[in-house]
Amino acid sequence: MKNQAYRMSMLFDFYGDLLTERQREFFDLYYNEDLSLAEIAENYGISRQGVRDVIVRAEAAMTEMEDKTHIIKRFQHSKAVLDTLDALADQLLEAVDQRRYDDYMLDGIGRALKENIATLRDDQ
Repeated sequence: MKNQAYRMSMLFDFYGDLLTERQREFFDLYYNEDLSLAEIAENYGISRQGVRDVIVRAEAAMTEMEDKTHIIKRFQHSKAVLDTLDALADQLLEAVDQRRYDDYMLDGIGRALKENIATLRDDQ
């Protein structure tokens, strides 16, 4: 369930503005405010099933958009590559700071940096 909630939260962060105001409200109340379908239904004077239908349509619309654009997938991949680049930069700075490096080490870090940068460029 936590994985599903995380996925829905990511979809909402990226595609929430594409939803209708009602879909945004219900989705936010259900996933972010942790209100039950019954609580939302009571607050808006509609049936629990009516609330569920709105949320399901919102989920479907955002999932369809991600399936077409892959923006979240590319964002997560880019973030992982940037984390790797950051770790390589830390490794390089630490080696230089401690004057603990050789040509082999510098070559390895340089090649890893170039490979990760190429990966980011390929994603554009």
